[in-house]
Amino acid sequence: MSATLAQAAAPAHTHAHWSSRAGFVLAATGSAVGLGNIWKFPYMVGQSGGGAFVLIYLACLAAIGLPILVAEWMVGRRGQKNPINTMSELAAQAGRTRMWALVGVSGVLAAFLILSFYSVIGGWALAYVKDAATGVFAGLDGDRAGALFTGMLGDPGSLLLWHTAFMALTVGIVAMGVTGGLERTAKLLMPTLALLLLLLVGYGMTTGSFMAALDYLFRPDWSEVTGQVFIAALGHAFFTLSLGMAVMMAYGSYLGQDVNLLSTARTVVILDTVIALAAGLAIFPIVFANGLDPAAGPGLIFVTLPIAFGSIGGGTILAIMFFLLLTFAAVTSAISLLEPVVELLEERTPLSRSAATVTAGIATWALGIAALLSFNAWSEVLILGMNVFDLLDTLTSKFLLPLTGLGVILFTAWCLDRDSVRQELGLSATGFSVWNAVTRYIAPIGVVVVFVSSL
Repeated sequence: MSATLAQAAAPAHTHAHWSSRAGFVLAATGSAVGLGNIWKFPYMVGQSGGGAFVLIYLACLAAIGLPILVAEWMVGRRGQKNPINTMSELAAQAGRTRMWALVGVSGVLAAFLILSFYSVIGGWALAYVKDAATGVFAGLDGDRAGALFTGMLGDPGSLLLWHTAFMALTVGIVAMGVTGGLERTAKLLMPTLALLLLLLVGYGMTTGSFMAALDYLFRPDWSEVTGQVFIAALGHAFFTLSLGMAVMMAYGSYLGQDVNLLSTARTVVILDTVIALAAGLAIFPIVFANGLDPAAGPGLIFVTLPIAFGSIGGGTILAIMFFLLLTFAAVTSAISLLEPVVELLEERTPLSRSAATVTAGIATWALGIAALLSFNAWSEVLILGMNVFDLLDTLTSKFLLPLTGLGVILFTAWCLDRDSVRQELGLSATGFSVWNAVTRYIAPIGVVVVFVSSL
């Protein structure tokens, strides 16, 4: 790394940069492509008007997701530090209160809390790779598939093993640094994920139900579009891009000035959406060909699909491919969630990169134990009427993420110098007027709508 790179708060550390735009795009896309893209988005499309929902979702991405993504990258690149220091110092430079640092605090806290229970789900994916490889799915019926999943949830020892394995994998990657860990992993896993998806879509074309899947996902049915459908599209456009959790601010802090933020954001949004739709084209032909329920929600992955894999020719290979795909999607998101916490520790303490990663990893792993116990030994322990897992999910998704995202977009639109923002984005006067309207009014209103509706 060049000695001219911006220095972090602790002078012993030199701030890293991505080695290439392609590496950054793959890492950012990997962060955006998570477990929700594999099952939630296709399911939302099918149940919310098919192609009509896709069009609404794309409009919401353009009006809310993309502007906030660009804003988080811009803030991160300008600060060249962890999200908390970045918000504090940029606010001071703009003549604003350093209390804007609370936006960074909220984002880093959200990333830490989300990873604690996300790692538990990542452990489920790892466990199912093992089950697929050992032939556990062979001949499964509905009762046995349900018992397999509930049995795993009811076994704290098994959950702890897989949670630990997933967290150790995440820590090992992040400890290797921005280029050696995050970027290298993205360059390996994202093309592999795309190849697995392509192979699964190819299999879906042979099932005889591929056209039914196309119809389910893309036929516009405006009669299904309600106010709640618009809210769902707004919410998913916000959450799918890893917004509001300091991830994109941290990733932006490693960006050079030569990267065009708007065109790069468009690329990431397109890749994220294509992968989510491709997942639907991989999953639903199998579901329809086997007469299964496409509206099974989370159970679609861990209960419904194993039944299909256990009853079709080549099901073992397909199951291994699918749950590897799910694991890769979980890993690329998990390493991005750990990064803001590690960046903060590395810059605000004397800890080395490796020590900061291990420290953050252990803390996250420990909180994850409380989350996994909520399915078994601590199932009766309720806080505000919720178990630990649900409490962490609710606190982050309904409060921290929308509030952090709102803070970043308002700061970018109202606090940063307008001329410098226009120059950085390379916009014409007309283009910047549109940007100004979107970031000052449309996107914030959209986030507030999501926030209020989620309550």
